[in-house]
Amino acid sequence: MERSKKPAAIPVSPLLPTPQVAISDDNSRVTASLPTGERVEVLLYGATVISWKSSNGKENLFLSSKAHLDGSKPVRGGIPLVFPVFGPPNKDHATGQLPQHGFARNSRWEYLGKTTSESSTLPNNSGDSSVKLDFGLSDSMVDTAKWPYQFALTYSVTLSPKDLETTLVVRNTGTSNFDFQTLFHTYLKVDDITQTTVSGLEKASFKDKVQGGADIAAAGERLSISSEVDRVYTAPSEQAITVSNQDDVLFEITRDMLSDVVVWNPWIDKAKGMADFAPEDAYKHMLCVEAGSVSAWNNLEAGDAWEGGQRIKTSS
Repeated sequence: MERSKKPAAIPVSPLLPTPQVAISDDNSRVTASLPTGERVEVLLYGATVISWKSSNGKENLFLSSKAHLDGSKPVRGGIPLVFPVFGPPNKDHATGQLPQHGFARNSRWEYLGKTTSESSTLPNNSGDSSVKLDFGLSDSMVDTAKWPYQFALTYSVTLSPKDLETTLVVRNTGTSNFDFQTLFHTYLKVDDITQTTVSGLEKASFKDKVQGGADIAAAGERLSISSEVDRVYTAPSEQAITVSNQDDVLFEITRDMLSDVVVWNPWIDKAKGMADFAPEDAYKHMLCVEAGSVSAWNNLEAGDAWEGGQRIKTSS
């Protein structure tokens, strides 16, 4: 017998676009993109973020045109990862045999996988989504003769509309305590360095490496760039850092467990002395604003873990 009233068909929500992740044919890099057009590219050598583009195609990171992307040396640009020592190591310290800025940026990392957060299918949703890429490095993957400790690093890069987040988890998997420093060596791309200012460090004292590491009191005003700058600021991690072009905000950087901020631009003479820094006037279009923990040593006890990170929000 045919029913007089058939049950209504259950509506099927249309499938929404989801974040996409691809690994290059030569297994050297991982690329992720959002349905809204944002894109990030990570080189497995150093787990170095080498590109971060907004939905309109605008590149947010500076990458030297002569940067080595073949694994022969650390990348000049993007976001190299510094660990376990910042700068040239003190020869009397446990990190004394390591290269400048440690080994994380010139080691090949393992891609561990992705985690995605898709948009809601409910009406009037914002359409936001994100994708997190995880990378790993452990003592079995590096030369422990120069730093004889057992460790495991997990580095996460999360791409969302309007922002990029980088987070590092350091685990001491051995039986001995060790000291470490770490930093996200972020190269931001700017239109004109002479019109670029940095806010949020007005009340922070700093070491001026251009003046031989002299301790300088807080300037009380936002930073503008008109010559070589190489400063290590100590600023509370809850203080946001803003990079602007005149009065237009370009980037806002928030930090977690990272109480230091390095601001660096090589300017004319120093730029000429770096063989992998190009084009010649590239100093006009970049500024490093580097969140880290480098003014003192972090001591990590056996079995413990430490986590720190940054979020960079762009206006484009």
